Amino acid sequence: MEDYKEIIKKIEPEMEKVINFLEREMAGIRTSRATPSLVENIIVDCFGQKFPLKQLAAISSPSPREILIQPWDKSYIEGIEKAISQSSLGISPIVDKEVIRITLPSLTEEYRRELVRLVSEKQEEARRTIRRWREEAWNKIKDAAQKGEIREDDKFKAKDELQDLIDKYNGKIKEIGERKKAEIEG
Repeated sequence: MEDYKEIIKKIEPEMEKVINFLEREMAGIRTSRATPSLVENIIVDCFGQKFPLKQLAAISSPSPREILIQPWDKSYIEGIEKAISQSSLGISPIVDKEVIRITLPSLTEEYRRELVRLVSEKQEEARRTIRRWREEAWNKIKDAAQKGEIREDDKFKAKDELQDLIDKYNGKIKEIGERKKAEIEG
């Protein structure tokens, strides 16, 4: 017999995963400032294996519009350059001896709108996942109430507590999105 609080408690770590995933997704969306997080998760094909860029190089941002990539080994340069060129960021890396430089152009108004739309899409994906977890928990609570494992009063308390939890995570999603949209506009 499972208490409704246990059912709700079990979905909270899953919702945290949704938030963490959303934050990683947002870090990869370009803003008007150059940050290592923009490129660190680009997958590089190196010697027939795939690695995130951060495992192959030191990544820094010496100025607001420049990213500097220093591969641990010179043999990684070609793979890194190719991966960055083929990424969805629309940026061109420049190989300068043993480092790769990326200079970010200013964002056009059209590109800013596109990025804001992308942020909204990522937010909606996260909200959909949260709704699925809510539905799953609610179905378990209703089943338990039907079987007599949870009292009818507790079923309605559970619905309210579940909604409070959903509201909390939807608030986090909204905050993450608003913060990213402000960075894009800024």
